[in-house]
Amino acid sequence: MLQRCLFALLVLLITASSIDAQTIRRANPAPDRPKLVVGLVVDQMRWDFLYRYSDRYQANGIKRLLREGFSCEQTLIPYLPTYTAPGHASVYTGSVPAINGIVGNNWYSTELGRSVYCTEDTTVRGVGSDSKAGKMSPRNLWTTTVTDELKLATNQRSKIIGIALKDRGGILPAGHSANAAYWYDDKAGKWISSTHYMQELPTWVDAYNKLDKPRQYMQQNWNTLYPIETYRQSDVDDVPYEATMKGVDKPVFPYALSSIKEKDIYDAFKTTPHAVTYTFDFAQEAIRQEKLGSRAGETDFLAVSVSSTDYIGHAYGPNSIEIEDTYLRLDRDLAQFFAYLDRTVGKGNYLFFLTADHGVAHVPGYLNKHRLPGAVINESNIQKELNTLLEDKLGVKNAVASVTNYQVYFREDSLEAHDKEVEDAAKYVIAHLLKKPYITQAFETKEISETSLPRVQKDMCLNGYNAKLSGHVQFIFKPGVFEGWNNKGTTHGLWNPYDAHIPLVFMGWNVQPGKLYRETYMTDIAPTIAAMLRIQMPNGNVGKVISELFR
Repeated sequence: MLQRCLFALLVLLITASSIDAQTIRRANPAPDRPKLVVGLVVDQMRWDFLYRYSDRYQANGIKRLLREGFSCEQTLIPYLPTYTAPGHASVYTGSVPAINGIVGNNWYSTELGRSVYCTEDTTVRGVGSDSKAGKMSPRNLWTTTVTDELKLATNQRSKIIGIALKDRGGILPAGHSANAAYWYDDKAGKWISSTHYMQELPTWVDAYNKLDKPRQYMQQNWNTLYPIETYRQSDVDDVPYEATMKGVDKPVFPYALSSIKEKDIYDAFKTTPHAVTYTFDFAQEAIRQEKLGSRAGETDFLAVSVSSTDYIGHAYGPNSIEIEDTYLRLDRDLAQFFAYLDRTVGKGNYLFFLTADHGVAHVPGYLNKHRLPGAVINESNIQKELNTLLEDKLGVKNAVASVTNYQVYFREDSLEAHDKEVEDAAKYVIAHLLKKPYITQAFETKEISETSLPRVQKDMCLNGYNAKLSGHVQFIFKPGVFEGWNNKGTTHGLWNPYDAHIPLVFMGWNVQPGKLYRETYMTDIAPTIAAMLRIQMPNGNVGKVISELFR
């Protein structure tokens, strides 16, 4: 009898504890999150490209994004310089170069006495490649990313993968603790990684690389999707101020890609729209093989950057037939990618956002043809002039170590050896630069707050100034003027709207269609995603949540 009572009591206790556990689980459910977050950065996509070619966009590509999504129409970059690495870093950290440490694609290190590349890391080796291309990691990124924070919030259960042709486009968004970041080795024509993430490539990546898809794509010519005479949003095809891809003599359609020499094939591939398709295809393979968005109760994050839009844009410019055709093809790739996500992850189960790392200036040759101001200035020539000046004024040879990111870096040790101060050199340099007709302002970077500048320029300079990494003197060009080495093609990097006004559109999970016309900033993306996922914002975040997205 006693045994029966004890057994009944035990059953009662077990049942009660089970009910209590279920009650606790119901009272404290897991945060409501999408199965997959997909961030797409289109390298060098100006905001106006959302609409410039819309008469030929498909219903289910960019038009679907705008129809079903929430578009922040006045999204701006709040720092200088507006380059690729700072852009990708700021999108995912919600921070600025002053805090996250990514002050350019490259910068001069006074400590090392040489130029530093944003994602270089001599402590790692390449995986899938023995070349220098693999010695990369997020080591130079000082802060966490929203992808890192998702890892922390889920006790490392979330899978995070970054993909881009450019190493910096795959590495910086993926963050420090990603499962993987993959980038393209243009010598070998394949996807690679580094030992920061893994010791060997997954078997599925090896298998994908063995398909040698870049070579397959390069057996096809690149001709326009539509009759070339119907490209009404573009300049004529044969103009002297366009550059071209490696291995091609003239920037005109059709491009006989199959005739490019063997040694140039994989490099030239980057400057074709085929490489955009290749990036989306590899992203889909990553979703399939890594089962992203299909693991019960887990939220994964795929950070994709399309790099070829930048390579093509630099060579041909935003008014070229090449860039118009590239965006028409990107639109098709995007429609196909959305359809793939709908089939695999499920419509409404994924959160998608599209943005850019920066915009782009018009080609000066195109501007001049239409009686608009624009010019290209060579920074190496500026450096030579300044070194001649300082040798004459101060008796110090090669006092300027570098002119990069629209900043002048002095060799402090050389100045000190001649009993000269940085301020002595800066005084002469600033006076010299201000005599240039294409420069509107020059000042010591540590004196930005006291410099007479319009508020927009001052804020961008302050947000870009990093006391440990930035140069000693900054200068600002007139609109339409930028640094370059010849009069072909174009670039970006300045404060002007053509470089700083970018698209930002959210679509999918818990997103209601709409448009927002107040100013938002690149740095608002990460905290907004963090708020949607109910996780902590990155640890260097300065952005604000776009609250209208939640209404």
